Amino acid sequence: MHFSKTAGYNRDFLNANMMGPNSMLILEELLQNIELKKGMRVLDLGCGRGLTSIFLAKEYGVQVFSLDLWIPASENYARFKEMGVDELAVPIHADANEMPFADGYFDAVISVDAYHYIGNNDTFFAEKVKPLLKKNALVALAFPGMKCEVHQNVPEDMKPYWDDEALSMWQSIDWWRPKFEHELDNMNIWQMECFDEAWSDWLATDNPYAVDDRAMIKTDNGRFMNLIGITGTLK
Repeated sequence: MHFSKTAGYNRDFLNANMMGPNSMLILEELLQNIELKKGMRVLDLGCGRGLTSIFLAKEYGVQVFSLDLWIPASENYARFKEMGVDELAVPIHADANEMPFADGYFDAVISVDAYHYIGNNDTFFAEKVKPLLKKNALVALAFPGMKCEVHQNVPEDMKPYWDDEALSMWQSIDWWRPKFEHELDNMNIWQMECFDEAWSDWLATDNPYAVDDRAMIKTDNGRFMNLIGITGTLK
């Protein structure tokens, strides 16, 4: 897959603001069959340092509400101004379980490398996300997962890298599908093609977390870990 849009962004800026596998690359693949229109109101759920919000504002002209718990809104606002999207991207520091938005407010919800932290259960989408969306709203989610369920038989060589918290969040497509198949029309769930490139970009940075991840990815060697994409429209 050729990621033409992502290639146009400054590499130093991306490297300095990644918090995991390259979120712009993941987002570009996630949206390849999604029709976002200028002026849409989009919730970027778990935006981190705002890379996905910048991409959405620049490439699609949508109004982005950039919500994150870990990164202060003032920091993201500074990045949005630096990248010229501060008129479109609204930085919000809030807990995803207590989102300060009106019901039926958003035309779309997008989340990259964040949903698995909060939505790996049977209630979060229905109780916390769905009420905020308009009828037929677009849903596009991408997060790390597993090619198969390994939780009952964790490979010995991966045990040093996968703690219980990580294993509780990294699930297979078969595990995730029932969470959404009754909520979405035109649902598509797939193993994303950008895994190798997105992880390589992250591991090439000098971020201490990236340095720690290098041994995990090398040991896994393509056997178990993947990235999962989910798209559809709200029923």
